Amino acid sequence: MKFAVIGGTGLIGSQVVKKLNAAGHEAVPHSQSTGVDVISGQGLDEAVAGADVVVNLTNSPTFDEASPAFFRASMDNLLAAAGKGGVGHFVILSIVGTDRVPELDYYRAKTLQENILAAGPIPYSIVRATQFMEFIDAVLSWTTDGDTVRLPATPIQPIAAGDVADAVVEVAVGAPLNGIRSIGGPEVFNLDELGRITLSRKGDDRTVVTDPTAGMFAAVQGDVLTDTAAHLAPTHYADWLS
Repeated sequence: MKFAVIGGTGLIGSQVVKKLNAAGHEAVPHSQSTGVDVISGQGLDEAVAGADVVVNLTNSPTFDEASPAFFRASMDNLLAAAGKGGVGHFVILSIVGTDRVPELDYYRAKTLQENILAAGPIPYSIVRATQFMEFIDAVLSWTTDGDTVRLPATPIQPIAAGDVADAVVEVAVGAPLNGIRSIGGPEVFNLDELGRITLSRKGDDRTVVTDPTAGMFAAVQGDVLTDTAAHLAPTHYADWLS
């Protein structure tokens, strides 16, 4: 099969391309660095021409109120190009709980992306993943003040990027779901607890203080970012840290 992987040079995309090609498929990565621009539409028709499947792993450059416009424009352009190119399956990567946190601009934007895809003319699959293990350091940096890191006790279910890529590949090579597959890590942690584990394992002297008002995840109510009924990935956080 031939795959056009849009955003194919990023954290997940580069692994998806590698895994698809290793399995004997033809997966071509596309991004701004290869001359493809999902907002202007430059290079999109050529990128998806002849592809059996489009895997869209592009992401908004910001998490703020500008993110819905990014996903609307990029999805409109990609769906138009995929329709012209006769693509038979369109896959996106989204977030577990994205439709249950309307307080966050970025989560509303990802819900919009899902809705645009579901309403479009092309058979589709949505892979929803829990929070990436690779992003934990960034989450800690957002609320660091000197030697103190402030984090809410929001439950999260961290998943390794490699496991996310495996799930995207599995869905992309299969028949369109015309629905959602949720994937998550094998364990649930409170975010403040996860911060302490991370700093301790890395020999980092910063102290985590539990603060229900700190950072982006303070807007999350309850355990909506976890899904223990999802397809559970094999990589445990302690193993990933090592």
